[in-house]
Amino acid sequence: MSSIFNSLNTGYTGLNASQVAIDTVSHNIANAENEGYTRQRVELSNAYPLDTGSGYIGSGVETTDVKRVFDNFVFDRYTSVSADKEYADYNEKTLTQLSTYFPDIDGVGVKADLAAYYDSWQDLADNPDNDAVKIALAKQTETLTEHISQTRDQVASLQSQVNEEIAVDINEVNSLAKELADINKAIDVAEAGDGHSANDLRDQRNVLENNLSKLIGSEVTVGQITSDIGNGSSSNTVTGSYTLSVNGFNLVDGSTYHPIHTSNESNQQGFYEISYERQDGVMIPMEESIDGGKIGAALSLRGGNVNTTSGMPVDGTLQRTISQLDAFSQGLIESTNNLYAANSTTKMVSNNIDIDGNAPLANSNLNVKEGSFDVVVYDIDGNVASRRTINIDEATSLTGKESSNSIEAQLSAQVDDNDDGNATNDVDDYVSFNWATYASGENAIEFSLDPLAESQGYTFSIEDNLTDSNFDSGTNFAGALGMNRYFDGDSAENIKLNSDLKSDVANISAGKSPVAGDNSLALDMMQHQYEEYDFDVGDRTYHSTTYGMFDIVATDVGTATNAAILKSETVSTQFTAVELEYASVSKVSVDEEMTNLIKYQASYGAAAKVITTIDQMMQTLLGIKS
Repeated sequence: MSSIFNSLNTGYTGLNASQVAIDTVSHNIANAENEGYTRQRVELSNAYPLDTGSGYIGSGVETTDVKRVFDNFVFDRYTSVSADKEYADYNEKTLTQLSTYFPDIDGVGVKADLAAYYDSWQDLADNPDNDAVKIALAKQTETLTEHISQTRDQVASLQSQVNEEIAVDINEVNSLAKELADINKAIDVAEAGDGHSANDLRDQRNVLENNLSKLIGSEVTVGQITSDIGNGSSSNTVTGSYTLSVNGFNLVDGSTYHPIHTSNESNQQGFYEISYERQDGVMIPMEESIDGGKIGAALSLRGGNVNTTSGMPVDGTLQRTISQLDAFSQGLIESTNNLYAANSTTKMVSNNIDIDGNAPLANSNLNVKEGSFDVVVYDIDGNVASRRTINIDEATSLTGKESSNSIEAQLSAQVDDNDDGNATNDVDDYVSFNWATYASGENAIEFSLDPLAESQGYTFSIEDNLTDSNFDSGTNFAGALGMNRYFDGDSAENIKLNSDLKSDVANISAGKSPVAGDNSLALDMMQHQYEEYDFDVGDRTYHSTTYGMFDIVATDVGTATNAAILKSETVSTQFTAVELEYASVSKVSVDEEMTNLIKYQASYGAAAKVITTIDQMMQTLLGIKS
């Protein structure tokens, strides 16, 4: 049977429901600008009615829960496109910085220095005995080599910076993953008792999920998604098991997290290796599995696959640029040195040769090709005193016994080079071969003139035999070994003018023979800029001029940068669309909340009026009794 006190309770439930709704609205308004906050709504239901015998009478309203207006499917799209945007933004920023190291489009940079370098050789060809011109050539050579090395250093420094950012970001991932696991535990505790939603904790979890997705492209897998149709047609809630993973590597399982390990202790170049520890303690390489977020972009730039022997990445945009610069420089060094070896001298010493002297050159890491070259001996007047052809095939080695086809045996063989029946005026009578092992353990070969012949003014040179008009059709023997070289070094990192020539630029030769006025070598150096050579970059070989090879490097950087800019613009457009969709579902609208505030204020006033009316009824009832 219903009583006046039941009516009083009904009014009280209305007051209480309106109060909770106003508290929720004020909470929404207070957090309207809070990133990651999801608007909340009060769920109300009518209280269980009373059976009066004459019918059921309502007993007011109940506040069943306060829930978020949240769509997990929209949020998943939002985190996914957030990861894409972070990837695209970081990629664009880094490649834009990289492109500033190649200002050649404005007529400055390495290519302009290369043109000035060849112009200096033209000046020397016009004035082969002018020491002032030689000084200018040496200076321009140093300018070119320094700019090449500086450009490589800038790219390598950028790569190192990206490498350090990877380690910092992985530490941040571990920190966020641990925090996420702790929040999962707190959510389980908060929702275990009465089953009410831990809204603010879930908001915090979503913020962490989005931040992790931005960093590493992670994905969340949950046990079940249930609809909250009362909060909106697209509102839903996740329950059950929880996993956050990166391409199959679980970082968070419920309230447990699995840290990612980074280490560069075993890498001589300082590049960080990323690994995941399995439950049995085995460390699994993880670099190639991370392809999303900022870290994924960083790995695609630095290189994700690191060679365990060299310690260098074998992929990545920045590493490709470094490799191309090294290939350009190595090609420039070897092809120039191969030509410059035609300058006659009294002694030639190779670079360090880290190979077995008895092993075939074709199987070595030296860029020596099959073919032949001539050892030419000049007398004091610049006339050819003797010439011998040295052949290189697939079995030719540097050292070897007499009658073998090694370089040593061919040079030392008793051959009548001049076909004059004189056994004392052939190449083997002037030039000797020596395999030298230094105290440092480095190996080198020496071609040296006989002391008596040297005292009589004889000199010798190495000239490649070209099978066609292209300068790259010879053996590249002198260039690959650095015999009588113009450039020192073997890459963009260490390319420089030969130290002996730098110390005395007057020794720079314009001609092949030891006579004044000879400009034949300088003319070959001028022609060098128009000839095509092989430039090896990993498994790929470019056949191009020196200008063309540098254009390949600069164009590759420019193309990658433009592609990154276009990708960033596309992803930004997608992100804006998804962000607006997410905001329309979950973000706080102050105007809407103000409307709700007025509505709940009116409800509160009406419920208060009910209480006032019942109070008057109770006063009337008490008055009758008195």
